[in-house]
Amino acid sequence: MRIAIATAAALVLAASAQAQPLNCANAATQTDMNLCADQAYRKSDADLNAAYQSVTSRLAKDTTKLTQLQAAQKAWLFFRDAECAFSSAGTTGGSAYPMVLSQCLDKLTQARTKELRAYLQCEEGDMSCPVPGK
Repeated sequence: MRIAIATAAALVLAASAQAQPLNCANAATQTDMNLCADQAYRKSDADLNAAYQSVTSRLAKDTTKLTQLQAAQKAWLFFRDAECAFSSAGTTGGSAYPMVLSQCLDKLTQARTKELRAYLQCEEGDMSCPVPGK
C-alpha cells in the first residue's frame, strides 16, 4: 500500500512539474538545464532545416550543385555528431551529459545555419557563391 501511495505521489509531482512552463532563464535543476539545452537545440535544428530547404529550392534546376550540397550536408551532419560526441565525452554517464551534448549540437547547428543563409545573400557576380540569386 505504501508503494502505491508513493508511486501515486511521484506521478502527481511529475505531472505538476510538467504542467508549469519551463523557465530556461532561471533553470535551477540539472533536469531543467538539460531540457532547456535540448529545447534550444531543437529550435536551432528547425532553423537549419528551413535554411537548407531554401538553398535546395534555389538549386532545384541544377542537379549537380544540389547533389554536391546534399553530400556536403551529409558530411557536415557526420562531423557535427562526431565532434559533439567527442567534446561531450568528459561528461558521459553524468547528469550534465545531455546538456553538454545539446549545447554542442546547438552551437554547431547555428553556425551551419549561418553558412547556409549566407549562400542566400550572395552578391550578383560573386564567383565563389554556388547558389544563384532569386
